[in-house]
Amino acid sequence: MPNTDEYIGVVISDVARLLRTEFDRRVRRLGITRAQWLVLTRLHRRPGASHSELAEMMEVEKATAGRMIDRLVANGWVERRTQADDRRVKRVYLTKEAERVHKRIWRIAEDTVDAGLADLAGPERKQLMALLQRIKKTLVSADNGEGEGELATAPRKRAPMATGRLNGRVAP
Repeated sequence: MPNTDEYIGVVISDVARLLRTEFDRRVRRLGITRAQWLVLTRLHRRPGASHSELAEMMEVEKATAGRMIDRLVANGWVERRTQADDRRVKRVYLTKEAERVHKRIWRIAEDTVDAGLADLAGPERKQLMALLQRIKKTLVSADNGEGEGELATAPRKRAPMATGRLNGRVAP
């Protein structure tokens, strides 16, 4: 059985989890939970999202998203507005206070990532970003049906990594 600590998928997942954990620790002093900052971030990117759209973006049930929105409304961070052409649809927007909080959260996020990448030189950071963006593009294309199962059916190509590993495993 392969060592999962050397499998690239596990390493990417671990790095993402560790960044989230450190970020959570840093934003705790603002009195905000992970669920709340996720909602604020999604609404900052997409102001006026409906409850359903927000639930989909966060990968939660509509009722769960509704409860999150209720808490944020109570805190004065978001407001619901009725859609003009369909009064059944409620759109959600950040308040000015939430925009200020989001700016603070963004600075904390940047500081957290900078701390995580501290051992990488500028060119290494750029290379890492370029590679991750290529992976993301491949996965998004497959998810959007553009590849029609391309990831599942394509032969597995593994180029050796600079460390002498294949897909995170020791090269033969």
